[in-house]
Parts: sequence; structure tokens; C-alpha cells
Amino acid sequence: MRGAERAGDAVSRSLFEPVIRLGVTGLARAGKTVFITSLVANLLDRGRMPGLLGAQEGRIEAAFLQPQPDDMVPRFDFETHLGALTSASPHWPDSTRAISELRLSLRVRPVGMLAGVRGARTVHLDIVDYPGEWLLDLALLDKTYDTWADDTLSRLNKRTCAQGFMDHARRVDAQADHDEGLAQDLARRFTTYLNGARAQGYSDCTPGRFLLPGDLAGSPVLTFAPVPFTGPSKRGSLHREMERRYEAYKTHVVKPFFRDHFSRIDRQVVLVDALGAIHAGPKAVEDMRKAMAEILGAFRPGRNAFLSRLLRGRRVDRILFAATKADHLHHTQHPRLTAIIEALTRDARDRARFAGAETAALSIASLRATTEEMRRHDGRDLPCVRGTLSETGQQGALYPGALPENPARLLGPAREGAQSWLDGDYRMMNFAPAQLTLKPGDGPPHIRLDRAAEFLIGDRL
Repeated sequence: MRGAERAGDAVSRSLFEPVIRLGVTGLARAGKTVFITSLVANLLDRGRMPGLLGAQEGRIEAAFLQPQPDDMVPRFDFETHLGALTSASPHWPDSTRAISELRLSLRVRPVGMLAGVRGARTVHLDIVDYPGEWLLDLALLDKTYDTWADDTLSRLNKRTCAQGFMDHARRVDAQADHDEGLAQDLARRFTTYLNGARAQGYSDCTPGRFLLPGDLAGSPVLTFAPVPFTGPSKRGSLHREMERRYEAYKTHVVKPFFRDHFSRIDRQVVLVDALGAIHAGPKAVEDMRKAMAEILGAFRPGRNAFLSRLLRGRRVDRILFAATKADHLHHTQHPRLTAIIEALTRDARDRARFAGAETAALSIASLRATTEEMRRHDGRDLPCVRGTLSETGQQGALYPGALPENPARLLGPAREGAQSWLDGDYRMMNFAPAQLTLKPGDGPPHIRLDRAAEFLIGDRL
């Protein structure tokens, strides 16, 4: 009898208290923590959300935080992050270091024919925050150690930040007997390269857990590196042990993440620091374009037997690609930034649509940190943004340079391997969050966060 009651309760919840699991990811410095914090704050106080029709039409009667359903996943520390952004001395919160989750419940009033028949219902929004580097690890499932090592070393050969690691890797005899001290040294140097590459704006920084090891730090599963190798693999050799640890990484790190977390996501937002990549140069832009295509491998499982079994009957049906930090540009340039993110993610979005997912691209600022002004320079008016500089705490104005109307002006040189931009100099400043004085009912100021929310969850409200 009790079993039947529990089954009935589960059916009732699925019908009248639907759950939307929203995955939030992005590569380094894309602003995942700020996005989630501002999104939740603006759903709790919806005065700045006119683009979310459920809020504009008054259908959302209330929003409140509840304990999350996954007892084994850390809670996203919303209160601490919001405090960092809204304190008397505001600062950016700590970045994503591991997976976390938060449940926001919305009381939604029906409209139309159902308004007089059915009362308000509860829609649960479970937000899952995880590092984008973990999603890039999906590509490893289709690669052997030798394939991954060859691909990685061919890229590293062209990067100055990798030469310290490459100098040591070239001297390694992969067929010699395994030496644990040598393996640890190679892994440390490879990790140093990955951190340096990420700092320089590169996106293909896998394996992702090398950057965010957590409690796996120092374990054999994170103690491998790509080494040059030709010929048959000898038992007991350095190559054989590197190969074994690489396969262990896929089995014990990559697959459990997709099995336990990713396979349950309904909607996904991928945050992209496109302006940071443009500032870093053509190589970083091309690297980001390729990374976006790799990420979409997670949303089209047909080519991977493991994912096909895992995701049978499930799929992410809406994916938003959002270029963040739109407040670093005057609003007159926002359409150009949107066109660039559309072009950067074209391959990825085409593949997602082919697999049946609805996609969109937007330029957003999860928290607006600047104001706009026009400045006279050399006889012309320049559209600038002004804010508090993170490095000095002083006010500064920025004209970052005009983005091209045609995204091909950026993507063409990037694909061709250009070393620098020939017809533009795109600059960036790091702005600190501005001091906020919020009126009752208003969340933090933003740019198009309401439109992002409408695309991601509006149809379920």
C-alpha cells in the first residue's frame, strides 16, 4: 500500500510539479558563477525581467529557494556570491571549481482556459553548475591514448607557452621502463602548460581535471602526460603506464560525470568569453571555435557507444550560447558581438539542430558593471564604457575598438592561422562590479539576462 502511495506521489509531482534541470557551463573566465547568482536573484526579484514573459504577464506569483534534491552534490553558495556582488566593497565571487547545484521553485499561475479550472502550480528549476573543461573531456572517450597524445603534441609544437614541457617530452624514451619520478615530473610540467595556455586564452585545455583536481590531486589517474612514441608498446614501459592511466581517467573520472550528472540535464547554457578570445588574438579565436564544436559532441551521442547507451530516450532540447561581458562594449556594438558568437558557434549549433535541439545565441552581461558615454577623440565621437578598474580601483573609460560588421573578418584570419589582427586592435579592461543600490523588487542590473531566461525556461512557465 505504501509503495503504491509513493508511486502515486511521484506521478503527481511529475505532472503538477515539473522539474527543469538547467546545466550552466563555460570555459575559464566566462562568468558562470556570476550568471547563476544574477539569474537566481533576478528570478527572486523580477523587476528587471521584462523579457521573461512569465514575469511580465504576472504569471510567476512567487519564487523561493528550496533544499536541492541531490544530497551528495554541494549546494551552490548563492548567498555568499550575491553578498560579494552587493557588498559595500563589491568584488567578483570565486570561480567554479567543482560541480554544485541549487533549486529555485516558482509558483506559476495558469492562463487562458485553464485559469479558472486549475490553481497555481510549482515548477522547480534545478541549476547545475560545472566547469566547462569537464565537458571538453567528452572528446577523450573517442580517442586512444596515442591519438590524444599525437593531437596534443602537434598543437603544443606551435605554442610558445608549451616549450618548457615539450623540451622535456622530446627527451623521453617512452619504451624505457616506467619511472614514477619521471611520470610525476612530466605530469607537473604538463599541468603547468595547461594553466599557462588557459591564461593566454586557449580553450582546448584537456584533461579538465588537471586544472581542477580537487581530491584527485596527486593520484595516478592524474599522473600522465602525452609523450612522443612510435612502435609497439612494451609491457612495463613508460608508454604502457601512461596509456593505462589515461584509460583509467576516462573510466573513473570522465564517464561517472556524464553518467551521474550530465545525462540528467534538460536545458543547457554555454557561456563564452568571446571578447577575451578576440583580445588574445586569432589563434585563441580559432581555438575557441573548435572547442565549441567539441562541446556539442556531448549533445549528439550517436557516434559514441557509451553516450548512446547512457542517453537513450533523453536529450538536451534547448542550448543557449551566450557571449558574456557585453557591458564591456557600448550598446551600439552589441549586434556585432551577437553576430560573432553566432558565427563562432555555427558548426556547433548546426549539429545540435540536426540532432533535434533548439539553439540560440545572445550577447549578455549577467551583471552590468559599466555605464556608457561618448568621448571626443581626433575629431570623432567614440562610444565608450566607464567603470571601476579591478587592478587600481580607479574609474576608467574604455574604447575597445570597433568589432567588424562581418564576423568573417575575424574568423577568416583565425582559420588561416594569422599571428595577429591586421586591421584592428581590440582591447579589454577588467572592471570590478559597481556599487549597487537596488529598489525593492529589483534584481541586479544586467543586459539581456531576461531574454536568456525566456529562451531557457519560458516555455515551461
